[in-house]
Amino acid sequence: MNGNLRKMSKLTRTYDRYEVVKVPFPFADIKAVKIRPALILSSARHFNAKIGSSILAMITSVKPHQELWSSDIVIEDLSPTGLPVPSIVRFKLFTLDHRLILDRLGHLSLSDQEQVQRKLREILSL
Repeated sequence: MNGNLRKMSKLTRTYDRYEVVKVPFPFADIKAVKIRPALILSSARHFNAKIGSSILAMITSVKPHQELWSSDIVIEDLSPTGLPVPSIVRFKLFTLDHRLILDRLGHLSLSDQEQVQRKLREILSL
């Protein structure tokens, strides 16, 4: 197993909505793992507390003049996120067992949380 990944244990943590965490990508081929940030989208109360998993969205860095997807959210306030460079929330969604989450980095600001909520309602037609 890659030295960057901790061994999976029976104990799992609970993660709150809008926390920024570090996770291994891709999940299928452990030999080619890269550590990337992701955003917790599911509520600890309703989803992850019982089954030890969360629904997450990809976070990726963004470069000036990069063409964004229509669903991308530019993170306006980096300071509380723990992210070192300008980044976006990209709605490539996945479910992940908490035992694979490597660390907590931070959380989205309230204004960025509101942007994510609006975009989720829009793309999921809620």
